Amino acid sequence: MPPRKPVLQLSGVERHYGQGETTLSILKGADFEMRSGEIIALVAPSGTGKSTLLHLAGLLEHPDGGEVMIGGHACNGLLDSERTAIRRSEIGFVYQFHHLLPEFSAIENIMMPQLIAGLTKADARERAAQLLDYMRIGHRGEHRPAELSGGEQQRVAIARAVANAPRLLLADEPTGNLDPKTASYVFDALEALVRQSGLAALIATHNHELAGRMDRRVTIEGGKVVEL
Repeated sequence: MPPRKPVLQLSGVERHYGQGETTLSILKGADFEMRSGEIIALVAPSGTGKSTLLHLAGLLEHPDGGEVMIGGHACNGLLDSERTAIRRSEIGFVYQFHHLLPEFSAIENIMMPQLIAGLTKADARERAAQLLDYMRIGHRGEHRPAELSGGEQQRVAIARAVANAPRLLLADEPTGNLDPKTASYVFDALEALVRQSGLAALIATHNHELAGRMDRRVTIEGGKVVEL
């Protein structure tokens, strides 16, 4: 079997923020790489740069130095429109709060990014239904978010994040609002989806039990990404 190609690479990445007359250095020459099919836990205390790392990986922020590469392609010199196009097609995001559109059903929420990407309504609905089935909530497709449990809402959010078949999934505390049993159930569904699709998933979490079930665990120390 040929080696899996890197999906995300950070090379010598720097990120600094001005605070009054001082400069706060969050990332200082950080290197990181992940490959297709990997699930990696990002375990770091608040304030160490966890969200910054996810924002840089998701092309939501520009690094002050170094390079961010998605699928082997350097992204720093791209126009904002080109970065947006990569986010839409290559990257899926899941947050602690599901951010579903309340006026639309579960299946319509999953269809939305596909319609924006240019799929027909029929094709988008078919794929959304398949994803709901895969997340074991196919029977809840016509329900609006307010009619779903917290675990169901987050599984819809995960399905929406992968609707356009991205290479990379970035999740920021995706089970943070869920009780331990529901969190485990949601992670099971997420893991199955990653294994089946071959995407790479970087998951920030404070849940050490879930982190221990992932392929690797990393943290941020002294502005560097280090293995645990």
